[in-house]
Amino acid sequence: MDVELDLFCADGVTPAIDNEEAQRLIRLVLEDRNVERDCMVSLSFVSDDSIAELNGTWRNNPHPTDVLSFEMEHPWDEDLAQDEPCELGDIVIAPGFVAQQATEFGTTEADETRLMLVHGMLHLLGFDHMNEADACEMQQIEDAILARMDGDGTLTEAILTRHRGEEA
Repeated sequence: MDVELDLFCADGVTPAIDNEEAQRLIRLVLEDRNVERDCMVSLSFVSDDSIAELNGTWRNNPHPTDVLSFEMEHPWDEDLAQDEPCELGDIVIAPGFVAQQATEFGTTEADETRLMLVHGMLHLLGFDHMNEADACEMQQIEDAILARMDGDGTLTEAILTRHRGEEA
């Protein structure tokens, strides 16, 4: 399975993880979910103002948030051309907002960014947290994926999803 990552960083925005780590996380999510076909993902790191505008447009909530996901195609869709990559969709992360959350939750910006990327990827694959059962399932998957990280800057234990009780 190949992963094509289209990475965008807005002016003045610095993500806490690099392109290589983002690709590794995306691959871990896809492997965990048994996705075998080639996939494309767009990942953007934007300002709090930009994500607030997107949040207002798409979720009718004109305030900053940590991550937004916009699904496009699902890898198990039989109508997709098998010889072309599946365009999973777009993930948008606001590093400024994520940094505030990291402080609030006692984690690092990198750990919180990793969680947001995994969370966003699961949304692209059809997961949601609209009810407690779905939120628990999503959290367990996130924790398992994050626990598999290894190498420099790894998590020593999985941090917990902070999205329970939020309206999706």
